[in-house]
Formats: sequence, C-alpha cells, structure tokens
Amino acid sequence: MTRIAVMGAGLGGMSAAYELRSTLEKSVEITLVGNGPDFAFTPSNPWLAVGWRQAEDISLPAGPPLAEKGIHFIPAPVTRIDPVAQVLELANGTTVDYDYLVVCTGPKLAFEEVPGLGPDAGHAQSICTLPHAQHAWRAYEAFLKDPGPIVVGAVQGASCFGPAYEFAFILDADLRKRKLRDRVPMTFVSSEPYIGHLGLGGVGDSKGLMESEFRQRHINWIINAKVTDVAPGKATVVEHDAKGVATDTHTLPFHYSMFLPAFKGVDAVAAVEGLCNPRGFVLVDKHQRSTRYRNIFAAGVCVAIAPTEPTAIPTGVPKTGFMIESMVTTLVRNIDAELQGKTADYEGTWNAICLADMGDTGAAFVALPQIPPRNVTWAKVGKWAHLAKLLFEKYFLYKMRAGTSEPVYEKYILSALGIERLKNHAAHGEQK
Repeated sequence: MTRIAVMGAGLGGMSAAYELRSTLEKSVEITLVGNGPDFAFTPSNPWLAVGWRQAEDISLPAGPPLAEKGIHFIPAPVTRIDPVAQVLELANGTTVDYDYLVVCTGPKLAFEEVPGLGPDAGHAQSICTLPHAQHAWRAYEAFLKDPGPIVVGAVQGASCFGPAYEFAFILDADLRKRKLRDRVPMTFVSSEPYIGHLGLGGVGDSKGLMESEFRQRHINWIINAKVTDVAPGKATVVEHDAKGVATDTHTLPFHYSMFLPAFKGVDAVAAVEGLCNPRGFVLVDKHQRSTRYRNIFAAGVCVAIAPTEPTAIPTGVPKTGFMIESMVTTLVRNIDAELQGKTADYEGTWNAICLADMGDTGAAFVALPQIPPRNVTWAKVGKWAHLAKLLFEKYFLYKMRAGTSEPVYEKYILSALGIERLKNHAAHGEQK
C-alpha cells in the first residue's frame, strides 16, 4: 500500500489532499497534517481585519469533510522530517510514515527581521493569518475611537504585495463609510521599485492603474523603501534610489499600522539538508519534484521561485491561487503517473491571475506566464473585479466544505472575469 503524507492544511494542502484522493486508487493512503483543526480562507483576511467578516464566515473544521473523502487528518504541526527513513515527527509526539511527501506548508513569517514588526511586538498589525487579522480588527476598533495617521505596507524581502494594497484600499473605503476618512492621512510603504510592481515586474499598466487609484484616494506612497524599525506610534523608513543608495529617512507617525513581513520556509522544512534554498523555500524542478529527493513534491508559497528581475530593495515573487492550483495538479498527475509505472513528465503552467478587492471596486491582473516575457499581460479596475473576488471566496469555501478537487480558478473565476479566451491564447502561444 502506498502512503502519501501532505504537510499543510491551507489552500495548497487541502487542494492537494482532495485532488490526490479523487485521482489515485482508493488503496492509496492519504494523510493530511495541519497546524490546527481548521481551514481558513486567507484571502479574506483583509475583510476580517475591518469587521466585514467574522472568523466563522471564512473558516471551517477541516476534519469532517476530509474524513468523508477517506483522508486521514492530524491537526498537529510537523517538527521534523526524516527524508531517509521517510518519517514525519509531529508536535503531538506521534509519527507519520510516507512513501511520498507533498509539502504545502506556506511560509514562516519573518517578523524578527525588522525590530518591532508584527502583532506580538504590539506596534504593527499583520493580516497574514486568521488570528492576526482578528488581532488587527481589535486594534482597528480601538483606532476608530481615536483616529489619526495610518501606515500600510510590505517590508523589504516581502513577496506578497497584493494584500497590502487591498488593505490600504479597504481601510480607505471603510473610513469613508464611517465619515472618518478626512481625519486619517494614509501612507503606503513598499520595497517595490514602483507602485504596481507586485513582485511580478508589473502586469500591463498596473503602475499607472495603482498610482491613479492611490491619487484618487489621497494615499501617499514611499517605494524602494526599507522599514528599519517600528516603534509605538512611529515607523522609520529609509527611501532608496534605483541603485539602492539611501536618499532619505522618513519617520512616519501612526495611530494604526499594518506591514506584511518577508517570508521564510517553516523550520521543519528548512532544516532538511539539500531540500531548500538559504531562505528555506523548497527547490523543485518543472514537475514540482524536489531537486534532491525524488519522493518529495511541493506546491504553493513554500516553493522557491527566483525574483523576476533585480530590484534596488529585495522583493520576492508571489504565488497566486491560480499558480498554486496548477502546481497541485502537476504534482498529483506526476505521482499518479509514477504509481502506474509511467513517465512522470507532466509540467504545469506558472500563470498569475490575481483578484484584489478595493473595498467598493476591485482590480484584476492576468500574467500568462507569471514571469516576463509573457504571452498575455492584462490589468483592469472595476466593480466586476470586486464581485469576482466575492465569488472566489464563496466557491473556494464551497470546495473545502464539499471536499471537491474542482479547480476554482478555472471553472469559476476565469469565466466570471470573461477571460477564458486569454487562457486559451496563452495555451496556444498567441500574442494578444
């Protein structure tokens, strides 16, 4: 009997478990190991942080739907991987043996790289996890009683810029609804070389679009920035030129702040010799297989992807939902092929389709492939993108409750955006 262990019960891990189950023979044993009993829909965290969602709206117990599909679920994090013995050691003292390991752990949040960063320090909020977003909402409730300057951004080395943009726009929309916006100066701080870079080298006219939206909302910005310190009520930000030479130091006062940190690989994964790059991200080939261990595959934020281009201040590459779905399908097909004695040569497409909510409107970015040069590059702003993000939330949570391996982006999001034709163009190598 073949045993497959999946690490991580987030977007990638849950999708991998369900797709493995629907694809492989029933005799294959699948175990999903997660850090806690619940699945949480991370893309909705910005809404949770302003009180537009409650935790129960965007999370659900992972165990019951997994059990219905015959997937064993253990809500305890992995503390050690033994790739030679093919064993996972868990925090609850148990072990899991595997023949194949699928790593979908997501990131470790590197708050320690900037003094005072993160909710534990008490100075800057985070929306990276559901508990962080809940903490951010409590801080926002207090802020509403004493409004003042807000600073939102992504620090040096960050690779997930979209939620920072979303949160800035959502805060702006919420404050306007509360008739408080005129009392709240807002500044956006980013390590990106320009607004709308997104870690992708820009997508279409994302620079012009995002700058225009910031201007319309009276949101100031500082780019090519390093956040050197976050203290109570103020952030110290060093601005650089295009060559990385420091040009100005800003002390930004705030009554409320949120910074996305840089990511690293989780400790148990990063500790495996030869599995990861120096930041702890898993090194994989074009088949999503570890370059060191043939029975280890990986998908999602934990995968190592080189930056799209050199930047004055370090910026990473985001792993979007569509890309993660593609990674999962790739590794599932290759494991299936190998179990059938066939050549495991399936290659996925690392495309980016990003939906960003802006409170009362939204933005969509399409980059096929994600890394330039591209067959398709497209960016638009409109109310329809806001509605598409709502649709994404609805159907992904449905997918998790129903235990289906259905690809949410392909079936719902592409059709909702009316850009199925763009995917077809990319598949046929057409320039549009």
